[in-house]
Amino acid sequence: MFFINPFIYAGGGDFESIATTALGSDAASVTFSSLGSYQHLQLRAIVKGASGNITTALRFNSVSTTSYVGHVLRGNGSSASAGASTSRTNIPLHDDHSNTTNLAAFVCDILDYGSTSKTTTVRTFFGFDNNGSGQVGLWSGFYNSTDAVTSLTLIDANGGNLKSGSEFALYGVRAP
Repeated sequence: MFFINPFIYAGGGDFESIATTALGSDAASVTFSSLGSYQHLQLRAIVKGASGNITTALRFNSVSTTSYVGHVLRGNGSSASAGASTSRTNIPLHDDHSNTTNLAAFVCDILDYGSTSKTTTVRTFFGFDNNGSGQVGLWSGFYNSTDAVTSLTLIDANGGNLKSGSEFALYGVRAP
C-alpha cells in the first residue's frame, strides 16, 4: 500500500527553519525579508487576541494596494459560512479574535512564491477558542501579481497592533 503524507507537498520535500519571531511587546507589523530559495514557504503562528478584534493578515513585498483576493470557509460548532472578496489590501490568515487570554493558531502555505510566471497562492488553516465560542476555518487567496515574493509582512487587518505573546515561525519547503 502506498501512503502519501498529507503534511508534505506532493513528491516529498524537506522543511527547513528560516526564521522565528516572538513578540515581547506589541508591534505594528512583523516582516520576514530573507526568504531564501525554496519551492514553497510555510508560516506557522500562535497569536494573542485583544479587547478589539485582531485579524492577522499577510502582505507581500510591502504592497498595500488592492492587489489581493481572499476566500474563506469557517465554522463555529453550530453554523458555517463562506465568503469571498476581491481588491483587498491583504490576505487574512485567521478571522477576528477578541479573546485576550486565549490564542489563535494558523498554518499558512505560500505556494511557488519565487515564480514570475504566475500569481502567488496562499492557503491557511486557522482556529481559536473564545471560551466556547471559537472558530475553525480556511482562508485562501492570491497576490494578483507575477512579481516574485521577496518579503512577507504580517499586520493586524483591523489597524491595531500584533500583540505581545504572539509567535511566528517561517519555514522553507525544498523541492523533492
